[in-house]
Amino acid sequence: MKNIAITKDLQSTLTPAGVLQDLLEGNNRFVSNNLQAVNNSALVEQTVGGQFPKAVVLSCIDSRVPVETVLDQTIGDVFVARVAGNFENTDILGSLEYSCKVAGSKLVLVLGHESCGAVKAACDGVELGNITSMLDNIIPAVKKSSTEVEGEANSSNAEFVAKTVENNVKLTVERIKERSPILKEMESNGEIQIVGGVYMLSSGKVEML
Repeated sequence: MKNIAITKDLQSTLTPAGVLQDLLEGNNRFVSNNLQAVNNSALVEQTVGGQFPKAVVLSCIDSRVPVETVLDQTIGDVFVARVAGNFENTDILGSLEYSCKVAGSKLVLVLGHESCGAVKAACDGVELGNITSMLDNIIPAVKKSSTEVEGEANSSNAEFVAKTVENNVKLTVERIKERSPILKEMESNGEIQIVGGVYMLSSGKVEML
C-alpha cells in the first residue's frame, strides 16, 4: 500500500530516467487494472507541510485523461498543468519552471491524447470566442501535418488528426526548450528531461514519442 509521501531526501535521489520509468510502470498498472492501494489520509497528513513531486505533466483538459489515475500516481507525486490542446504559454512555462527549478521535479512530460477535440477543432479552423485564439497555438502542428499526410487536412481524416496530435506534442516540447532558458539549461545539465507522449483513449496506454 502507498502510504508514504515523497520527501525531499527521496526526491533528491531520483533521476529523470527513473521517474519516467516509474510513470510508465504506473500506466502499465492502470492498463492491467492493477492500481496500487493508497492510504490517502496518511498522504494528506504527510504533505500538509510541503510537497516534493517527482514530475510535472502538461496535459489536455479532456475528462477521459485523468492524469494521476492513468499514471497511477497519488497525492504529492506529480504536478499537473492542464489546457485544451496541451500547449505551452507564458503561464504554463512559469508553472513548469516552478515545478522543476523551485520544487525539484525531475521530469517534464507533455501528454497529448488520441482523438483530441482541440486538435480536431484546429484542423477544422473552428472560430468561436476565445477558443479561436487558443487554437492558434495548435496551428503550427496542423501546418506541419499537412505536409506529411495525404488526403483531406481536416478532422474527417483520422490519420491527419493522429499525426497532428503527435506533432503538437513534439512542437510543444521544442518550444518549451526554446522559450525557457531555465528548463533548457536544467536538461543540458542532466537535472531534468523534457519528453512527450500520447495517451491512447482506445487502450489506456501512454505511447512515448
